[in-house]
Amino acid sequence: MRKHIKGNVSWIGYLDWDLQKFHGDDFTIHNGSSQNAYLIEEEKTILMDTVWAPHQFEYIENLKRETDITKIDAIVVQHGECDHSGTLPALMKERPDLPIYCSANAVKSLEGQWGKHGWDFHVVKTGDSLDIGNGKKLIFVEMPFLHWPDSIATFMTGDNILFSMDAFGQHYAVGEMYADLADQDTLWHEALRYYANIVSPFAPMVTKKVKELKAMDLPVEMIAPSHGAIWRKDPMQIVDAYERWASQPEENRITVVYGTMWHGTEKLAHAIADQISLKSPDTIVKVYNVDHTPKDDIASEVFRSKAVAIGSPTILNGVLDGVAAFTYYLKSLKLKKGRKAAVFGCYGWSGEGNRVLREMMTEAGFDVVDTEIKCSWNPCDDDIDKAEEIAEALISDKAPAAKEKEASSSSGEKWRCPCGYIYDPAKGDPEHGVPAGTPWEKVPDDWSCPVCHLPKSAFKKVEE
Repeated sequence: MRKHIKGNVSWIGYLDWDLQKFHGDDFTIHNGSSQNAYLIEEEKTILMDTVWAPHQFEYIENLKRETDITKIDAIVVQHGECDHSGTLPALMKERPDLPIYCSANAVKSLEGQWGKHGWDFHVVKTGDSLDIGNGKKLIFVEMPFLHWPDSIATFMTGDNILFSMDAFGQHYAVGEMYADLADQDTLWHEALRYYANIVSPFAPMVTKKVKELKAMDLPVEMIAPSHGAIWRKDPMQIVDAYERWASQPEENRITVVYGTMWHGTEKLAHAIADQISLKSPDTIVKVYNVDHTPKDDIASEVFRSKAVAIGSPTILNGVLDGVAAFTYYLKSLKLKKGRKAAVFGCYGWSGEGNRVLREMMTEAGFDVVDTEIKCSWNPCDDDIDKAEEIAEALISDKAPAAKEKEASSSSGEKWRCPCGYIYDPAKGDPEHGVPAGTPWEKVPDDWSCPVCHLPKSAFKKVEE
């Protein structure tokens, strides 16, 4: 069935109440999800995206009930990922002549996934528009890396709806359709989880795109994302939230993460948490066993935290695979660098675990404090006492010694883009999320030239 949204716009997507995992097993679904597709029926009939292939039969049959499929004038594919384009091959078998409006990168992803069938692609860029009649048009906005390189958003004039694709969404099945009718705690919790785990690696692009959207001064009255609730009351509140989250402000939170074999490292984790609470009662402390809580849920807490303590017993000269996987996952999220971390763990014979954890957390962008707990066999009173030192180090405003040394000898090397722009560490690129004083090696890998948008990898060091 369709659900009326506004004017001549209807929702024709799929509410996926039973979905439990997304992106393989990387993202855990707690409250269902939705694949939001839309039908616009002005003088021209336009489809906005499709749904996942497992639901293609329901989508096509519903579409045929709601409109004459032979009279659809075009489909806008805002993002090639299969949860939105999965029904496209079946639809194109019904309408092989149907024009497809999408980005140049979407052509690559669609043909890469579904094959080259000679589909009628119409490549669009920011500012391009499609007249749909009745005095209305669709204006396209490129949204690269929110969250794929091929993503676009579409603004519909007249009704002033921004179809935002994955940006501003949540994995949350909302039968009531609208954000203002959803449970607010769940809505914002899922919006933050979605941002932290899916969008945060591209924070510099988020900052840039939000600024661009606001500069366009579009009279947005509704934001219709591809997952979750539709924002109709104060729709820009989610845009403001993205702008805030992109700066990754550190809340007064510390997260303790651990894996354990025979409960020794578990005892250390709880001792550290207890000491943090004693020394800083206003600090929110959460403790997670990586084997009992999905890594994306833990990562959402780390995203909000000013510091993290992470522990594992030593096993086979390394750490438990669950802890290793979690640190790798943290690294992939490219969280803002410079947050504090502490390492701890038990060992029986060799004790390399702390060193391995220290290296992993440093690679993930954390400043690891010198204080650690390296406990032989089960913790004794002296080991528990060291939890107080870790708590003090994580709570303190003082930078770790290694960080101070790095700051004093920080690289001042400049790097040149082929277009001529020079990155100067002293100036940074604050407009795009890189503070002044950021050395080249600390600039996020997904940062791009603010002039020509070439990637960081295209830059060459300026030789003095």
